[in-house]
Amino acid sequence: MSDDTLTGIPAAGLIDRTTLYIGGAWVAPRGEGVIEVVDPATEQVLATVPAGDAKDVDTAVAAARAALPGWSRTTPAKRRFHLDRLHRALLGRAEEIAATISAETGTPLEAARAVQAALPAAVVSSYADLLTGSASRDAAGSSVIKEPVGVVAAITSGGDPLHRIATTVGGALAAGATVVLKPSGSAPLSAYILAEILHGIGLPAGVFNLVTGTGPVAGEALVAHPGVVMVSFTGSPRVGRRIAEAAATFTRRSLDVDGRSVVVLPGADLPDAVRRTVGEAMAGGGRARTAPTRLLVPADRCDEAVELARAATEEYTVGAPDDPATRVGPLSSLARRDRVRACLEQAVAEGARLVTGGPEAPDHLPVGAYVRPTVLAGVTEGMAVAREEIPGPVLLVMAYRDEEEALRIAGTTGRGASAAVFAGTRATAVEFARRMDVGTVVINGGSAYPHAPSAGTRQSGSGGEPEVLRLDDFQWTRSLRF
Repeated sequence: MSDDTLTGIPAAGLIDRTTLYIGGAWVAPRGEGVIEVVDPATEQVLATVPAGDAKDVDTAVAAARAALPGWSRTTPAKRRFHLDRLHRALLGRAEEIAATISAETGTPLEAARAVQAALPAAVVSSYADLLTGSASRDAAGSSVIKEPVGVVAAITSGGDPLHRIATTVGGALAAGATVVLKPSGSAPLSAYILAEILHGIGLPAGVFNLVTGTGPVAGEALVAHPGVVMVSFTGSPRVGRRIAEAAATFTRRSLDVDGRSVVVLPGADLPDAVRRTVGEAMAGGGRARTAPTRLLVPADRCDEAVELARAATEEYTVGAPDDPATRVGPLSSLARRDRVRACLEQAVAEGARLVTGGPEAPDHLPVGAYVRPTVLAGVTEGMAVAREEIPGPVLLVMAYRDEEEALRIAGTTGRGASAAVFAGTRATAVEFARRMDVGTVVINGGSAYPHAPSAGTRQSGSGGEPEVLRLDDFQWTRSLRF
């Protein structure tokens, strides 16, 4: 197949969203219901997608199982060929992808271009690069071989939908596994674009399958299906726990959920730490899995930190996604907006002090899933808001008296996906970070290393998110003894 066939992929507006993609074809759903996809900026219905049921899931898993023998035996070079074509096609439709994700999630359009459309293509390209020379990467030689795990169930959240999909689907395809994807019900439209692309580049039938539906019906049927060998999920702890309960006992699970605190130690550059923390907490409307929600500062500098956080937060303009001046758009769904507002109301009722923002809708945006960028002070460990993640642009400033108290507060949620530490020296920050029960710790605002492990601890996961770009997440290790 020549690269010219890529130009024949239809635009998103022509995608038939009344069907599912199973076994290399667009098929009518067995389930009879539909899910409305709502624009969180306008509260208007963008589209409807099928509410697939257990029969649809069963058909998709059967297609993935049927395709597995052939796909798992393809060479790394052949799999790279498909991933390279997928990468080019994603770049070719980047503007459409950005506009679609902006509409279905409320992400400001400029951020959608720079992150939501760019990261999936970069992830796919990185997985393709990992396939170069993969046949000889094991030091043990021919006595140790890697084989794909089998059928992977990918269940994704709506915060940054295509990036999360790409980390799982790209890795599974690179490893020789097959996939059944159930995207977020609130943001499934970009998944349809991906399905159109994979169909257009000639991916073998059944290697990738798309079933839309609700979590309690399609999601639970998928994770509990005996034909599924691995479940990959990124999202809330509540849903992650339910998936862990529903999955078959022999199923490999990669559950990556949220949880992040930022600890500022004595001697750190407080203005820099607060500025960086506010930027991560507010950027993207707080939708990122690693967006910090708790800023822990020494008690004798708490008032200073609160004022710095207020000033920095008030620089974040709330507005429509298509407004170039917007820095914080709407949340990804009306349900998420209502949840965040309820959390803020409860926090104030429990004694937290509202520094800026609050649960009310912005005056100029009475319609839509908008939440004011908010800073709360006077938050204590016993408050519900300190124990639960808030999926919105909200930052809690909490005081601590000594390092032991800081460690305890940072672990209050029982989750440990990631954290950050600011200190006067790297050595001091590293010493404190080693004492934290957290999978990934960012030191003094350092950047992420893409091939470093990012597995969470405790309730934050049981395998880490595949964005670390390793094929091992989707492979079994076997030993041949001679």
